Amino acid sequence: MSYLMKGFKCPSSVMHKVAGSLFKAHTLKNTFGINEQFKISRASSQLSSEKTDSYNYIIVGAGSAGCVLANRLTEDPHSTVLLLEAGPKDTLLGSIRLMWKIHMPAALTYNLCDEKYNWYYHTTPQRHMDSRVMYWPRGRVWGGSSSLNAMVYIRGHAEDYNRWSRQGALGWDYEHCLPYFKKAQTHELGPDQYRGGNGPLHVSRGKTNHPLHQAFLEAAQQAGYPFTDDMNGYQQEGFGWMDMTIHKGQRWSTASAYLRPAISRPNFSVAEKTLVTKILFQGTKCIGIEYVKNGQRKKVFANKEVILSGGAINSPQLLMLSGIGNADDLKKLGIPVVCHLPGVGQNLQDHLEVYVQQKCTKPITLYSAQKPLNMVRIGLEWLWKFTGEGATAHLESGGFIRSEPGVPHPDIQFHFLPSQVIDHGRVASTMEAYQVHVGPMRSTSVGWLKLKSSDPNDHPIIEPNYLSTERDIWEFRQCVKLTREIFAQKAFEKFRGPEIQPGNHVQSDKDIDAFIRQKADSAYHPSCTCKMGQPSDSTAVVDPQTKVIGVENLRVVDASIMPSVVTGNLNAPTIMIAEKAADIIKGLPSLQEKNVPVYKPKTLETQR
Repeated sequence: MSYLMKGFKCPSSVMHKVAGSLFKAHTLKNTFGINEQFKISRASSQLSSEKTDSYNYIIVGAGSAGCVLANRLTEDPHSTVLLLEAGPKDTLLGSIRLMWKIHMPAALTYNLCDEKYNWYYHTTPQRHMDSRVMYWPRGRVWGGSSSLNAMVYIRGHAEDYNRWSRQGALGWDYEHCLPYFKKAQTHELGPDQYRGGNGPLHVSRGKTNHPLHQAFLEAAQQAGYPFTDDMNGYQQEGFGWMDMTIHKGQRWSTASAYLRPAISRPNFSVAEKTLVTKILFQGTKCIGIEYVKNGQRKKVFANKEVILSGGAINSPQLLMLSGIGNADDLKKLGIPVVCHLPGVGQNLQDHLEVYVQQKCTKPITLYSAQKPLNMVRIGLEWLWKFTGEGATAHLESGGFIRSEPGVPHPDIQFHFLPSQVIDHGRVASTMEAYQVHVGPMRSTSVGWLKLKSSDPNDHPIIEPNYLSTERDIWEFRQCVKLTREIFAQKAFEKFRGPEIQPGNHVQSDKDIDAFIRQKADSAYHPSCTCKMGQPSDSTAVVDPQTKVIGVENLRVVDASIMPSVVTGNLNAPTIMIAEKAADIIKGLPSLQEKNVPVYKPKTLETQR
């Protein structure tokens, strides 16, 4: 989602002051007994000069999936693994404080707004959205997009995974996926039938208890929706407190959860600032990859498998650059065809969302946190103790509802924020305000991506095809109307000022539709571009074992292999996919938990 906490704006002169304070705090850290130097293996960040140029496994992309795979595959001391990342490390001199723009939860907009740790993609002009070019940030750093996102931990609905199985991803139904969500997780509230208690990924609840979050949850119940105490557990439907990948006041990315604990293993090598440009084949057998580092082009070989974990844009792009994709398209670019696989880059799905914003009559929003002295104070407290307003992304409440009677499980998601966001956080807020991020979860509009050229440095052409169906337009109308109904409840009476966006003048369906075209934006959930399915499915790219169809020794493991987008944010499902794939690669039988109860509405004759 457009996960933006505006307490920390995009680059401004004020933050240079905080940065200065940061370095002072870092200099003082040993005085306060703070030891942050991470144990780095001698092999880390080197490729071949001191080690062999052959590994059992090469993983391309140190993101949400790649870090998981690297950790799990190196648990076997006899398996050698090389992990390659196009971006830099997420630490400086081993310190997370010196990389506060990544690790301070409230600072998340910084990296969403610049190119340093971000691929900074853009779509084609969207013909159903007033020809707007949409901005798509994606992580290019250790941790990938888990180092850029808003740290919202949402698994999706059980029926998403049962649908995957029906779509051809056999063995990926809910009873085979739930155990891997649990395996990954340590929830601060402890383990139960749905939560994990011993995994590397720490998940917590918000600590601010902000009165506007309380008002939002109360208003949702006044509007007739249930409260759910765990939207990742028995009952997704309803409103409640959100889970977040924040641990002890710090962003808990997959780099923190999985990569750093494994990095000292002697069978593990990792290289940053290394752009993989091509997969190498002998016939249809994958044997390694070609990469560019420090301007030099080199090759490295895998004697078992190459695993692509670049995400929903980079993985299909690399496949196509390497000759796997639609043969006609590849030939036009002069790329030799290794395998005609027309599904590569197709089936692109994403979540769109819009902000409904209300002016707040009391000075309790995060607006004051954006004032220079307060920003310095918040920054210094976080640097000192990892506490305070810097220790949360502030998206602490939310919910899921059904758009109309007859819908079997939620298809609209809400994130509430006690602040105002403008243009992905690139424009500063000017007033006390609060907002809901709201959007449909299972849009029927489907897009594609294709290569612009055979140059690996060229971004691909991204065509999400947003709002191309009448159903999607209707669902967005519902999103606005149902949000306004919640904001109109008694719980908001003492806070409610005029509506900022869409604005009280926007009432007719025609005007709401125009507002959506002008203001909806990507929720940053691209997926499904290397769809998992049966080999008999001409649109499938990988089989249910995550192997690329038609070639040998090549897998894709990331959000691109989802057959269809899930009901919620994508980070938790991507981590689950990698956990499950690691067992598949190791040849282990899948974990399974049968007959775990899942909430169903008493009747589908009503919307709530």
